[in-house]
Amino acid sequence: MMSSEKIREVGEGSSSSGGAISIIATPLNNHHRQSSSSSLSTLAPTPASSSAPQLSRYESQKRRDWNTFGQYLKNQRPPISLPQCNYNHVLDFLRYLDQFGKTKVHLHGCLFFGQPEPPGPCTCPLRQAWGSLDALIGRLRAAYEENGGLQETNPFASGAIRVYLREVRDSQAKARGIPYKKKKKKKRPNLQIKASNNNDGATSANFQLQSTT
Repeated sequence: MMSSEKIREVGEGSSSSGGAISIIATPLNNHHRQSSSSSLSTLAPTPASSSAPQLSRYESQKRRDWNTFGQYLKNQRPPISLPQCNYNHVLDFLRYLDQFGKTKVHLHGCLFFGQPEPPGPCTCPLRQAWGSLDALIGRLRAAYEENGGLQETNPFASGAIRVYLREVRDSQAKARGIPYKKKKKKKRPNLQIKASNNNDGATSANFQLQSTT
């Protein structure tokens, strides 16, 4: 837990849009501010100077996510270095973020379980939406390799992370009554050429497009 800092969530996207999870870490004193800035310098790229081109919204969010995750590792007891990080630390980080979620996930036994639009309030907990977590992992996976991590050891690309996200997606869909449907594969046209003989003995080609799954 991040006992030395006050964490506040700024925004969260819906599960369908896969919005960003923005978290601001506010140091409690000047001494902690100095130590935090020095520790993050090894985890995050140097902030762009005024002469550098402005980062896109995606790049800015990716940098904030990377800094937040790096600070989370530093605040563990004992602190965890980036080379020591594995998928278990990533799973703990995702569960930790649930306390800042804004998505109501009904528990079994709740009268509103499975209802997409409950008629009243309930005491079920708020969680991070699946779409937000999925988008967050995508940004952290890219940031890990951009900051010197190897693709083969990328903890954000672990199969355990994919399983966790799938379980979150399925459980939230059931609890909120939102069906999840896989996207159908687009049919690809298959070009076939048939040869036929004309009356004058010449051979012509017949082109036919057939759809295959």
